[in-house]
Amino acid sequence: MEKRWSIKPESDEETINHLSEVLNINRVLANLLVQRGVTNYDEAKAFFRPKLTDLHNPFLMKDMEEAVHRIVKAFNSRERILIYGDYDVDGTTSVALVYSFLSLHYNHIDYYIPNRYEEGYGISYKGIDYAADNDITLVIALDCGIKAVEKMDYAREKGIDFIICDHHTPGDILPNAAACLDPKRPDCNYPDKNLSGCGVGFKLMQGFCRFNDYKESQLYNLIDLVAVSIASDIVPITGENRILAYYGLEKLNSNPGIGLRSIIKIAGLEGREITISDIVFKIGPRINAAGRIDAGSDAVDLLVSRDSGNAGLMSKDIDECNETRKDLDRNITIEAHELIASNPELLSKKSTVLYNKDWHKGVIGIVASRLTESFYRPTVILTESKGLATGSARSVEGFDLYKAIESCSDLLENFGGHMYAAGLTLKIEHIPQFQQRFEQYVEDNILPEQLIPQIEIDSLLHLKDITPKFYRILKQFRPFGPGNMKPVFASKRVFDYGTSKCVGKDKDHLKLEIIEEHSAAIKQGIAFSMGHVVDHIKSNNPFDVCYTIEENVYNGITTLQVMVRDFKFEYTE
Repeated sequence: MEKRWSIKPESDEETINHLSEVLNINRVLANLLVQRGVTNYDEAKAFFRPKLTDLHNPFLMKDMEEAVHRIVKAFNSRERILIYGDYDVDGTTSVALVYSFLSLHYNHIDYYIPNRYEEGYGISYKGIDYAADNDITLVIALDCGIKAVEKMDYAREKGIDFIICDHHTPGDILPNAAACLDPKRPDCNYPDKNLSGCGVGFKLMQGFCRFNDYKESQLYNLIDLVAVSIASDIVPITGENRILAYYGLEKLNSNPGIGLRSIIKIAGLEGREITISDIVFKIGPRINAAGRIDAGSDAVDLLVSRDSGNAGLMSKDIDECNETRKDLDRNITIEAHELIASNPELLSKKSTVLYNKDWHKGVIGIVASRLTESFYRPTVILTESKGLATGSARSVEGFDLYKAIESCSDLLENFGGHMYAAGLTLKIEHIPQFQQRFEQYVEDNILPEQLIPQIEIDSLLHLKDITPKFYRILKQFRPFGPGNMKPVFASKRVFDYGTSKCVGKDKDHLKLEIIEEHSAAIKQGIAFSMGHVVDHIKSNNPFDVCYTIEENVYNGITTLQVMVRDFKFEYTE
């Protein structure tokens, strides 16, 4: 699929010059900083050297005082406390963090993860009944609950208080809980609206520490869990999330918790620097697989484990779940591709809404993501669960999926999520009408360019400027992720040095050596799955290339290479 390049305009000239001078960096790096909202020396210092002391006061969050006081009351009254969280990575890391911290100071505490297939997403009536049956009078709900209005009323009838820690968009009515912590509450003035669910749980524990004069170092010892949640839940790595991810990665690389250490080992990440990308593609999917295939509580059991031997055994079980998950999502993705490719009507639509009662509920979110990548349009994948159609939805750059689903809310039993990812449940007989109305909303509101994959290019760059010093500074922009993506560069009118060739078992990758006119700098590169353009590369005509810059270690020697994202072949002699 052809991609369009969007090259960001250069930022304010005066600011770029100022940063370049005071930081002793070139204009390209200064421009990258301005793009990220860094305009002076102090902001640059905060960006390059994040500090835990720069985290916001947790009591700036609405209801924080009420939440902390309720936990203190439970401690003093020896109440039984239940830590409740969703079955995905954000939910299970949230539960692991809050449970691990509170259990350092209190014994009457347990945790609960709802079963994806029996209870579904969020707070369940079964979970509330479990609390009532076990004499639990306080539940701390993490990464869920902000829309559980009726369930909170049910819990009140049972004599159970809830503290809700969520980061999803609230409905018009807030649940009647002891406290509702959610930076997205319209009446919440907390400075950072982009925390993960685990991040909100972290802030609650931070507030609890400060109220009780506990050492926050005990909490920071769990910060690797927050980094895993931030990366896996795809929240912006800006503001507090940048600080938490920075120190969480530091902990993950130097001294991870026993459970995470076992996952790192089984994922083959030992002995190398772990990045946000490694969490997204290696660590997160294994944690997620427990809830997708078996039980999310297995992931929490592992994450809170204090026995390396047991953790090793549990991580093997989770790894097997992940292998099963990969087989399921691969097969369902193939089926879905064939459905669309064989139906001209489906191919011509602006959205994808597919239903198959036999598809595995645990992987439909992954399938929705893969189809969005393939056909590049808002996508909803539905299957049957407990007599209803339940589904996951994913969006494309710039299109608000949540609003599209909300426009069909009268057809839905429930829904929730973000701009780019959401979940929904509806009656099976309403699927045709939902398909029609969802498609109509997308057709009426999506811009034509939003249906074409876009590569956002941060800056033009000459190949000769890719130096070790340039890369050393570029590395300090990490951790990369939404809001601070790994910079993508473009170089125009480059040439094959004469040595580029196809490589790989099927010769489907390109190993490059490229140069620019009037420069002796030869840069190596790799273009995966682009062997089909080798004739263009070898034609002696100039071409444009966009790429990220990576380190390549071979035989103990480290070199810089360009990791190609795309080519443009528009020049002819």
